Amino acid sequence: MTGLKINLAKTSQFISDNEIALFESEIELHRTNIYNKTGAGNDFLGWVDLPSSITPDMLAQIEADAFKMQQQSELVVVCGIGGSYLGARAVIDALNSPFAALQTNQERKAPLVIYAGHQLDEDYMDHLLKLLDKKDYSVIVISKSGTTTEPAVAFRLLKSHLENKYGEAAAAKRIFAVTDASKGALKKLSTAKGYSTYVIPDDVGGRFSVLTPVGLLPIAVAGIDIAQLVAGAKTMEKFLREEDRYDHNPAALYAIARNILYRKGKTTEILASYTPSLNFVVEWWKQLYGESEGKDQKGIFPAGVSFTTDLHSMGQYIQDGLRNLFETVLTVENSARKVEIPNDPDDLDGLNFLAGKRIGEVNRMASLGTMIAHVDGEVPNLEVIIPKLDAYHLGELIYFFEMACALSGYILEVNPFDQPGVEAYKKNMFALLEKPGFEKETAEIRKRL
Repeated sequence: MTGLKINLAKTSQFISDNEIALFESEIELHRTNIYNKTGAGNDFLGWVDLPSSITPDMLAQIEADAFKMQQQSELVVVCGIGGSYLGARAVIDALNSPFAALQTNQERKAPLVIYAGHQLDEDYMDHLLKLLDKKDYSVIVISKSGTTTEPAVAFRLLKSHLENKYGEAAAAKRIFAVTDASKGALKKLSTAKGYSTYVIPDDVGGRFSVLTPVGLLPIAVAGIDIAQLVAGAKTMEKFLREEDRYDHNPAALYAIARNILYRKGKTTEILASYTPSLNFVVEWWKQLYGESEGKDQKGIFPAGVSFTTDLHSMGQYIQDGLRNLFETVLTVENSARKVEIPNDPDDLDGLNFLAGKRIGEVNRMASLGTMIAHVDGEVPNLEVIIPKLDAYHLGELIYFFEMACALSGYILEVNPFDQPGVEAYKKNMFALLEKPGFEKETAEIRKRL
């Protein structure tokens, strides 16, 4: 039994039980296509049984290499973009102190994980290289092809910096590559240089790859228990496979509810969290759903907010703006730590009525009050509830969102596992940079500038 729950109570005035029931046979068809790997994009369905296929030997190897990096590095740079870094960052940020950058390695008990290759900002890269001049570090480079522009540019700079700092042979022991099993530029380089390598499975797309070495190696380096992360995902995998009643299956219910709302004109979904450490879980979710569903001139637009902070900015629009919105609220039931509000004899702020209450209780009342207000403002609210924020329950959450995304994409009648639209900007960029082979495109695009 999984600890994750989905609450549709605050959608009842927008969605009826009868409307949900109309999807019963369709959901069964989509589940069959997913588990039999016969649906659209079936060559990228390796994530479906991924948690249960991860062996103790694989986890042990990942943890051994993570330990090597922990011993030799103050910093570990994860070089990747999109699914090659968002999943790892989501878990690391969720489970580490928000002030980890100010802690020593001894306080963290692990190197600080930082990121490169996820954008092309020159100032960022200059700041990073100057920081690395003064720190012992290792690099995890993640790319199936090794030619994706952003991480390839960053890795070229990091590789040169490492070799100049430590020498070519020593630098090779500080580079860990996660790439294709047999082909591609990064695989060829890794073989030539003798880098430790891990494989990105051919049948797992980037945004579904957090439970492969793409995510597990950086997460282990950060000192997080990857065995527990995988165990939670395995529990959710088993539960969702065995629970064939659509009205008891949280992934099915989430997929159905969001598509009903979409058909009623609620074309933007906002994932809201009252836990700031989940901000990169929201970013990972945005990529997962945006790349999976935004096709054929249709799809729910995924947005994110961090409450209560954004109640003082975006909250006005959500409450009172264009009514094409619905919210999914990500709730953590139990805080890991306890902070009580003290009594103040002067009570000038008038808050003594909160004295003795935990901040978590106030946060929960803010959440409940906001959900009621937004529903009153015609914004349906779904709620995804996890018992507490730890590796196990994050594993459950990751697999839940992945399965719900696949089901939702099939309901929408798109292939959830490709991303043809991502290539458009690359072609224009290469033409503008006069990449060999793009001469015709260069001439054409320059006429448009």
